[in-house]
Amino acid sequence: MARQTSVVTPERFAQGLTYADYMNQIKVNKGRMEEYYGNFQVTPEETRALRDLAQRAGGPTSMLVLCEDWCGDVVRGLPVLARIAEAGGLEMRVFPRDEHHDIMNEFLKNGQWMSIPTAVFYSRDHQYICHWIERPEVADREMQGIEEAIRAENPDITEQDFGRERRARTGAKAGEWQRASVTEIVDLLQRSLG
Repeated sequence: MARQTSVVTPERFAQGLTYADYMNQIKVNKGRMEEYYGNFQVTPEETRALRDLAQRAGGPTSMLVLCEDWCGDVVRGLPVLARIAEAGGLEMRVFPRDEHHDIMNEFLKNGQWMSIPTAVFYSRDHQYICHWIERPEVADREMQGIEEAIRAENPDITEQDFGRERRARTGAKAGEWQRASVTEIVDLLQRSLG
């Protein structure tokens, strides 16, 4: 959870990269992220919900995202976060996690893991609202099942082959997990704003 006194001041937030600037400087998985971005749209209903939330007193007007381009969850999730920001009219700033541990340390998953992507939502006066980490809950459950199935089907699988098969199977679920991410983030914002 975010500390009472955050290292993310309005001035620090403004130093983050725009989505376009981040995409222009990444070195890994750029093509895959551009493909996900091009193929994903927030629905009209989700857009209305996000815009309604942004119009509320204390509603979200900005989103900070921590990520790294080598991470599979970022490859799948960052384009969705960019689409959420566009749909809701939110200012989005991207911070590479490995260059900003002080920010990441405020939003550790379960208080201990530097999981990414992490999306942090702020109000117009830069008050923390809530944050979302890594992937939707359904993806966590299904990913565990995928990993168990791969190991059960081939107990002697090499780590390289395991990784390849895991990427293929999780890749097949990407669209479902992206949709679930939007639903989960909209629900989180609605609960956080009351």
